[in-house]
Amino acid sequence: MEYISAKTIVTKTKTPSKWFGIDYNMNIYKGCCHGCIYCDSRSDCYQIKNFDEIRAKENALQIIRDDLRRKTRSGVVGTGAMSDPYNPLENKLMLTRHALELCDAFEFGIAIATKSALLERDIDILQSISEHSPVLVKVTVTTADDRLAKKLEPHVTLPGRRLQMIDALSKKGIYAGILLMPVLPFLEDNEKNIGEIIRRAKDAGARFIYPAFGMTLRGNQRDWYYQKLEKLFPGQGLADKYRKRYGNYYECRSPRAKKLWEYFSEECTKRNITYQMEDIIRQYKKPYQTEQLRLF
Repeated sequence: MEYISAKTIVTKTKTPSKWFGIDYNMNIYKGCCHGCIYCDSRSDCYQIKNFDEIRAKENALQIIRDDLRRKTRSGVVGTGAMSDPYNPLENKLMLTRHALELCDAFEFGIAIATKSALLERDIDILQSISEHSPVLVKVTVTTADDRLAKKLEPHVTLPGRRLQMIDALSKKGIYAGILLMPVLPFLEDNEKNIGEIIRRAKDAGARFIYPAFGMTLRGNQRDWYYQKLEKLFPGQGLADKYRKRYGNYYECRSPRAKKLWEYFSEECTKRNITYQMEDIIRQYKKPYQTEQLRLF
């Protein structure tokens, strides 16, 4: 296990109201071993060497404690943006779990993004945090097909198991839902896949689904992705389809994005599943804002 130095870990966000209402970012680990072929964090701009190796930040818990203690205002701490906080090493190191305990102690809220069912281990702490501050769990699911997921995300908890975790979180009163992103063009951007995710999300008690019908490609990430497409889907010419349609564009929007959005929004509305960012933020924060106003 390699440790890397860090001066600070909990940092202020620039636009907290626009991305799930997150006020602070917290990345305890660097790198990821999930092996997702589409991962944007692999891009050159992030300058993460040996991306597939997980490294933890040295003295992370002491730094997080000092960071939280120095904050003049509490808020929602987001984790999982650059590296999944529930990687396999977390099972033993428990740095994420202890960081959540610190957020609880200093009365900060938490917003977690993950693909790992290991998060279920920490439901007790999430419940404790929810007694005083907002809690949001975002579980990435981009395909309902476990067989396809094994190719796209080879070292990750299967989608079916992730949906079971959402069910467990919902039954414990945790505000949880799905990050439906990226939806890979020519692989996942069809009504059958989107509809199945929506139906299974509803059955699991998901409160929201937030989509992006497309993906991003840049630098080293693009080359890696095309190599994986050619290896995993031989003879289908998927990499050539991407080159022809997107060239070197960063934003690769699905050619069916408009139709998919219409279908998605209609299906979510029928099932009373929230899908607009401002509504998601309002829902998971509203109970605490009401309580603050009452106390004031």
